[in-house]
Amino acid sequence: MTGSDTPSSFRLAYVPGVTPTKWVRVWHERLPGTPLELVQVPAAEASPLLASGGAEAGLVRLPVDRDVLSAIPLYTETTVVVIPKDHAATAAEEVTLPDLADEIVLHPLDDLLAWETLPGRPAIERPASTADAIELVAAGVGVLLVPQSLARLHHRKDLTYRPVLEAPESRVALAWPQEEPTPDLVEEFIGIVRGRTVNSTRGRAATPPQPSAKEKAKAKAKRAGTAAGSGRKPAPGGKQAGTGRRAGAPKGGRAGQSGGKRGKPRGR
Repeated sequence: MTGSDTPSSFRLAYVPGVTPTKWVRVWHERLPGTPLELVQVPAAEASPLLASGGAEAGLVRLPVDRDVLSAIPLYTETTVVVIPKDHAATAAEEVTLPDLADEIVLHPLDDLLAWETLPGRPAIERPASTADAIELVAAGVGVLLVPQSLARLHHRKDLTYRPVLEAPESRVALAWPQEEPTPDLVEEFIGIVRGRTVNSTRGRAATPPQPSAKEKAKAKAKRAGTAAGSGRKPAPGGKQAGTGRRAGAPKGGRAGQSGGKRGKPRGR
C-alpha cells in the first residue's frame, strides 16, 4: 500500500456470465480501505481494455494475447444448447453434436466457442449478439450453443438448456497487463482468487480484517476477567487457593507435624 492518505482504487473488469461476487466480498474483508470498482465489458473488448490500462485486472475468457497480458486460468465452463421448453431434446439429460444435425444452429457474431465446424445447419444470417440469438431461439428460428453461464444470464421462462457432449468449451481466466514487478493490488487479487490466506507471504498489500463490535466487546470482557482474577486472595480458613493444605503446613504433611507420627494424647 502507498503512504498516501487517499487509498488507491482497484478496477476489475469482468465479462458477461462471470460472477465476481465471492472474490469481491473477500477483497472488502481484507482491504476495507481500498475501493474496488467493477467494470462490465463485452468479452471481445476485455483484452483491449486491460492492455490500455482501463482496468488493473479482469475476469476474461481465453484466449488472450500472452505477449501483452498475463493470465491465470480459473475454470472451464460446460457448453449447453439453448432450446424451447417444448423441444424434443428436453427429454434427454444430455445432447450430442449429431443430435443437432437437423437443427438450425445460430452463430452470433460475439460467439465465444472455437468451432472447427459448426454443427447443424447454418442460419441465413448471423445474429449480431448472443442476446439477439436468444430472441430467435424463443421465436422458434433455431437453437444456440453457449457457455452455461450465458444460458443462465439470458434465462427466459419459455427456454431451457441441456449440456452438449464433446462441444468446445470456454475457459475463464484472471488476466492483467504484463508488468514487472506485478503491482501490489493485482498481486493481492491473485492471492484472493487462488485462495491464499490473509497471512500469506505473497500478499503484500493485505491488512488483517478488522474485528466487529461484538468481537471487540468480547475481547474487552475477557481482558477484564483476566485482570480481576490475577489478584486472588487466600481462601477463608487459612487455605491457599488451588492447594489442599492450610497455610504454613509443610509440603506432604498436615499442619503441626514435624516429622514422625504424633501419638494420641494420654487420658488424665
